[in-house]
Amino acid sequence: MVFMKKYDERDNMFARMNLTPGTPEYREYYNEHPELKESDDALRAMAPLGGAGSATFHSVHTPLVGSAFQFLSEMKHLSEGAPASEKTPLPSPDEMTKLLKGLAGFYGAKLTGIAPMNPRHFYSHRGREAESYGNEVDCDHPYGIVFAVEMDKEMIFHAPDVPEALAAVKGYVDTAVIGMMISYYIRSLGYQARNHMDGNYLLIAPLVAEDAGLGEIGRHGLLITKEYGPRVRLGVVTTDLPLVADNKESFGIPEFCRLCKRCAQSCPGKAIPSGEQTLIDGEPRWRISDTACYQRWRMLGTDCGICVASCPFSIGLDQESVRKMGDSPEVMRQLLRDFNQKHPLRPVNRDPVKWFTSHPKD
Repeated sequence: MVFMKKYDERDNMFARMNLTPGTPEYREYYNEHPELKESDDALRAMAPLGGAGSATFHSVHTPLVGSAFQFLSEMKHLSEGAPASEKTPLPSPDEMTKLLKGLAGFYGAKLTGIAPMNPRHFYSHRGREAESYGNEVDCDHPYGIVFAVEMDKEMIFHAPDVPEALAAVKGYVDTAVIGMMISYYIRSLGYQARNHMDGNYLLIAPLVAEDAGLGEIGRHGLLITKEYGPRVRLGVVTTDLPLVADNKESFGIPEFCRLCKRCAQSCPGKAIPSGEQTLIDGEPRWRISDTACYQRWRMLGTDCGICVASCPFSIGLDQESVRKMGDSPEVMRQLLRDFNQKHPLRPVNRDPVKWFTSHPKD
């Protein structure tokens, strides 16, 4: 098996946006990456996400999103902890796997899988927080419990407005809570467990989810599940508790995305390529422009979400045809033809959210 080169979290757009001009970290990063400095500085000069001056700003609604992210920021230090001093005698790995999947589902996960962890899943270095900036990632947990929560379809179809952003951050909150409950439980049994949540990941969740059989990564760089498409948020708990790993599953997403191209066509920032995959660190992927994507986020004041809303799997596909399409190109082509005849390029929900106030935008 060929392993991808580890990704450095310092190269992540959010890590770069956290750099403060004039600091040693800022100078060091842009000395090594001078090609990014001008565009990153231009992004930093724009109105912040959720800030006044962006297209979707609403003085009452926008803080619904920001307050949720503040909550996530203030709870993320709970992601790690020491296990109990003595290990509890446990049933078989099969039984513990069943129990943990059931626990994740009880707390709201729609899909759960177990991945055998390997180096390609983890960042090489931390980059999001000043206190850990540049630290090497050292996590050797052999298993990853990965779970997906569904984002509300009608809220996502409001993209790129505040309801979409609220649905997205609720997904982060839900996965953070599920991860906390699983990791606290495992540690109480005397085993190591770490919750990887928004703002405090040591790994790339879609890669773990793909290897756990939850879905495949599509043209837009997001995990596509059979049931919900990319309309999910992911959480991961890594652990040394013995579990039974699931198998990676292929159901035809690379070929489907080659034919579909809806996300590329609807992307307002033209950040998603419409051409073929390229090799990225030895694996075929579509290369997304993080600068073009994030620039649109800053202009809008939300995380956009149009690519999620435009994906046929988010809107809904016949599951029997989805199960067959990986083995039959004609089933796949017919599925896409039927979908294109029924649906416009992307759904737009213009109905007001019933519980939102009618207070003016600003």
